[in-house]
Amino acid sequence: MDLNIYSTFLPHTDPDASLAFYRDIIGFEVRSDVGYGGMRWISVGPADQPGVSIVLCPPDADPGITEDERRTIREMMAKGTYATIVLSTKDIDGLFDRLQATDAEVIQEPTDQPYGVRDCAFRDPAGNHIRINQVS
Repeated sequence: MDLNIYSTFLPHTDPDASLAFYRDIIGFEVRSDVGYGGMRWISVGPADQPGVSIVLCPPDADPGITEDERRTIREMMAKGTYATIVLSTKDIDGLFDRLQATDAEVIQEPTDQPYGVRDCAFRDPAGNHIRINQVS
């Protein structure tokens, strides 16, 4: 079976702050920036992986969820427990130093985990958990 990851979705609470984080701090390129009905969807991704996108989307965009569900999503986002994405780099210490020099919220400094991964973690402006693994 020929199956690839094309896109994944992360919610945002402030499209301009999310765009600045993923473009200017993480270093992703902008694939699209679309507004509709007062909401905004922004697709970003690594320049060397043009077929992969992270879609930064409004958490309230799904018409199938209730107001109680929307409230729960907003509460979880504020605590940083709603969404996670795992990225990878060959130089975790260099990337960490670069990210730490910005106003990105550090969750965990680079650490050698007992399960064999060296990683670190940040939160994006919406509270999403961004974990970064070092790969060879």
